[in-house]
Amino acid sequence: MLKVSCNVTDQIHVLSQCRFLPPSAPLFSSFRRRNAATLCASLTRPPVVAALVSDKGEPCVQSGSGSLADRLRLGTLVEDGLSYKEKFIVRCYEVGINKTATVETIANLLQEVGCNHAQGVGFSTDGFATTPTMRKLHLIWVTARMHIEIYKYPAWGDVVEIETWCQGEGRIGTRRDWILKDYATGQVIGRATSKWVMMNQDTRRLQKVSDDVRDEYLVHCPRDLRLAFPEENNSSLKKIPKLEDPGHYSRLGLMPRRADLDMNQHVNNVTYIGWVLESMPQETINSHELQTITLDYRRECQQDDLVDSLTSVEEIENGGEAVSEINGSNGCVSSDKQDSRQFLHLLRLSSDGLEINRGRTVWRKKQQR
Repeated sequence: MLKVSCNVTDQIHVLSQCRFLPPSAPLFSSFRRRNAATLCASLTRPPVVAALVSDKGEPCVQSGSGSLADRLRLGTLVEDGLSYKEKFIVRCYEVGINKTATVETIANLLQEVGCNHAQGVGFSTDGFATTPTMRKLHLIWVTARMHIEIYKYPAWGDVVEIETWCQGEGRIGTRRDWILKDYATGQVIGRATSKWVMMNQDTRRLQKVSDDVRDEYLVHCPRDLRLAFPEENNSSLKKIPKLEDPGHYSRLGLMPRRADLDMNQHVNNVTYIGWVLESMPQETINSHELQTITLDYRRECQQDDLVDSLTSVEEIENGGEAVSEINGSNGCVSSDKQDSRQFLHLLRLSSDGLEINRGRTVWRKKQQR
């Protein structure tokens, strides 16, 4: 059995390195005073079920493989077992010049929560949520569409709670949604949705979802349709036209780094977000912040490919409305629509001009913090 020291200082150091609350936070100080003994007991429990203690002194039971990562991760399935929640602290290396999380950080956290959800229900740890049948047939999930809306960017040191769930999309693939909250206040600060399709890892060709695969993952999906964007005509469904060459702004010959490749041997979908932003006009970057980004993925990008990033201004529809009004408990957009700016984006291969993905971004005027 793994021997775990019950020295409180050691335990706090371990937790702070594993994305728990920062040692300086009042919540963490309370945790340290009241729950040190319980924490030591939880870290020495048998590896089938790991229990941690919340800031309120209540046990947070997490099922899983019992690995050290499972036992230290601050995530758990919700009561009905059909969605998953996890908390993260925003680190200094995850923020930009405004000391708030970058959109790439948000996208990476969404991906992390999705993978941890899949592992939590017993799917593969050596791929992105592959089921037993998928591994047998050398099938993988690849992103077809990603839509992210950020109502308030978390700052350095903030704790973000993300809930995620997935559901079937017929024979085409699967859909995964997310809700992001400020853990301290409970305020919804963002939402996201995505569509995924299956690809044969050997041939790199798309493949329809078989009954065997559907049966394996649908058991972990909500029985009734559950959407992060329940409003009709919301911008996550809006079609993105192809940007015609030449764009108003461009960055040519972008080269993937080795670090941009993921475990499926292609450029990770988050990298494309950074490439899209590379061709944004600096004036907009200085005066506005990204509110919404939508990307349609059309083609894989490999390590040896060179990429062109094109951006053009898109006329805002309906007399200044860039996105649909969002009301209710799921979040709100507080920006002045008159200050919104909207752009179309295209990533293409430099060699032959083939389309990699197309996108749309909506920007709101920066607010004084």
